[in-house]
Amino acid sequence: MDLFNQKIQRSAPLAEQLRPKTIDEFVGQEHLVGPKKVLRNLLESKSLFSMILWGPPGVGKTTLAHLLAQQTESIFISTSAVTANVKDLREIMTEAQNQLKLYHKKTILFIDEIHRFNKAQQDYLLPFVEKGTVTLIGATTENPSFEVNAPLLSRTRVLVLQRLTPQHIEAVIQKALITLNLTIDPEALRFLAALSNGDLRSALNTLELASHFCRESKAQKLSLSFIEEALQKKNLYYDKAGEEHYNIISALHKSMRGSDPDAALYWLCRMLEAGEDPLFIARRLVVFASEDIGNADPYALPLAVATMQAVDFIGMPEARIPLAQTVTYLATAPKSNASYAALLKVTEDIKATGNLDVPLYLRNAPTQLMKNLNYGKGYQYAHDYKDAKVSHPHLPPALQGRKYYIPPHQK
Repeated sequence: MDLFNQKIQRSAPLAEQLRPKTIDEFVGQEHLVGPKKVLRNLLESKSLFSMILWGPPGVGKTTLAHLLAQQTESIFISTSAVTANVKDLREIMTEAQNQLKLYHKKTILFIDEIHRFNKAQQDYLLPFVEKGTVTLIGATTENPSFEVNAPLLSRTRVLVLQRLTPQHIEAVIQKALITLNLTIDPEALRFLAALSNGDLRSALNTLELASHFCRESKAQKLSLSFIEEALQKKNLYYDKAGEEHYNIISALHKSMRGSDPDAALYWLCRMLEAGEDPLFIARRLVVFASEDIGNADPYALPLAVATMQAVDFIGMPEARIPLAQTVTYLATAPKSNASYAALLKVTEDIKATGNLDVPLYLRNAPTQLMKNLNYGKGYQYAHDYKDAKVSHPHLPPALQGRKYYIPPHQK
């Protein structure tokens, strides 16, 4: 029997073979499984509550459910909202009730892609979750606020899982290589970790396929070419921590500044294809919208901010679409750096002149003493004047007459 199980284990996909057996083997999600964090406390106390694990694909949602069941000595039942119906749920609940009544065994019901359940299916779960017949662990890649109905959401706790870093992916790949009895070129390792986009399962599936190519060629080391063949994607030279990273983001910025949408799109795609973090690009677009467009098109900044939020919300690969839209918009928008240039000039003057006093007529006078000291005396309330223009200056005396903000039409 042991030999039979070992054969099954060896024939299982690599991602399944490497599934952590203990929480100490688990990689990532330190905010949930680190010392004194919520899931670590649950495992150590062997207590449970119903929860929804929300996060991108391949970050450990199913594995965490397995570990919770194992540590709490609960029966683990796994199903998918894609295939399960109310009849299936009814059978599961009957079995869970029997296990609880006859053997005092708790059941963890793990539902993958729980956001795909309709309202009737979600409502069916409510009484069983509320009574504790099962401990529900739902997994979803979609925002539960929109996809899970309020009654079920109120009976569970949402735990947010984060995308794994390339360092997390690399650490697991190194363990997998021991299982595969292979080594890997450092360049190939970095490429695979970066292109996995935080999805560990995807990285391991690619590694497993690349290992087949490697063995077919009778090689002992996984080179970049094997990873490229498995991914069907060529490595683009792009060191995200080095010079090329700054060269290409500079090229994108300057292409948009030069109103060249074609070149801007090219440099955008170069970064995305090489595995750049799309949120890094989105943040740079926000800066560009204010620095190089400014008040020439005030809509550019809110569009860039909305794009950053959209990229964070939907992730890759769909994040490419709003990024491309915004890059072409910013590249073709009218340009003005007047606000940014004014900011730099003001900063220089502040450094040169220090803390200049606020003129007395610009100061508030909430007390009689301040009034006696002429605070606020002579201040002209702009709304009392034509076109809201007053005669007294607003800069400190040493800087009066200075002109900082010069819109393009005034140059």
